[in-house]
Amino acid sequence: MHSEPVGRRNRPTRRAVLGTVAGVVTAGVAGGYAWNRHGKDSDDAGGAGGAGGASSRPGSRSYERLSDPGRTVVRGADGDTLATFTDGARTAVLAGPSRTFSEPRTTDASVTTNAWVRVLPHAWQEGMEKSAWFKAWFTKTLADKGPDVFAAAFEYSSAGAPDKHNSAGVRYAGTAHFGPRNQSVDSPLDFAYHDEQSDFYDYLGIPWTFSDGTRAQPERARYGDVDCSGFQRLVWGYRMGLPLHNTNTKGAGLPRRAFAIAAYGPGRMVIPHTNTQPTELDVLQPGDLVFFAIIKNRPNFIDHCGMYMGLDDKGRHRFYSSRSAANGPTLGDLSGHSLLDGTDFYARGFRAARRL
Repeated sequence: MHSEPVGRRNRPTRRAVLGTVAGVVTAGVAGGYAWNRHGKDSDDAGGAGGAGGASSRPGSRSYERLSDPGRTVVRGADGDTLATFTDGARTAVLAGPSRTFSEPRTTDASVTTNAWVRVLPHAWQEGMEKSAWFKAWFTKTLADKGPDVFAAAFEYSSAGAPDKHNSAGVRYAGTAHFGPRNQSVDSPLDFAYHDEQSDFYDYLGIPWTFSDGTRAQPERARYGDVDCSGFQRLVWGYRMGLPLHNTNTKGAGLPRRAFAIAAYGPGRMVIPHTNTQPTELDVLQPGDLVFFAIIKNRPNFIDHCGMYMGLDDKGRHRFYSSRSAANGPTLGDLSGHSLLDGTDFYARGFRAARRL
């Protein structure tokens, strides 16, 4: 691959939608998962540990099977939840030190969570806790101080994130924007003020060869930009190693657009798309992808996606996504609150959730 952006794609705009310091992260003491205190895997509120998860002697752990969805919950000797693994998904949620994510530029809300979202090398199946690879992986990951999915995602916050370059000189992290200015739209709060169609390789500025052999070229005008699904591909695919393909059909890994990720993405649906706003949100866990129908006159067509973060400091279900009004990744409330519950714009458009 080359770091010099080349080529240009010409694709028509398809959207016709309704009309500080970024991602501040602070580490604190460890606590229980937010969902434990709201009827999830347990009612415990403990768990101590290093930056990547709770510290507990392997011999003191116990494994419990729960259903809807089928999952394995790991508990420490004191009964506190150490991790949750969902059948068919590679997303793993481990307990670790609490962190606070905030974005004063766009909202006064913040999310404090001790959930550390990691990616398994294989999709989880019942009984995997007995395998040698899992025992080695789990011990290592519990002590991991490196960025998890949340930390990586906030390395692209539109409100400000420092640039990071790899050994080849490619900027792989740093403030991201949504897309080029759409000159046909006047209001900066309009959902099409910045053009979508920017994928992860546009942000990186490098051509990309997918596993099927197809090769995509970045657009110079989109360097540093990612739309909503491009952002998820940047984090989960480029950074976390999930497979990617460049179509909107079935295939190994994450497809291109939001509707295709909802329909054909890896993992399992935890909230199916039923053409209505889901109101039972207890099934969600941090890191789940959430999907929205926000196109005018197409109330059930999925055209936006984000990452569920958990409960904010007001007890509301908050998500993080790349959006036009904030011009990039945001957990804020410009032109619609980043909430799944209630009657605001995105909550009304919320339709489904998938655990990768």
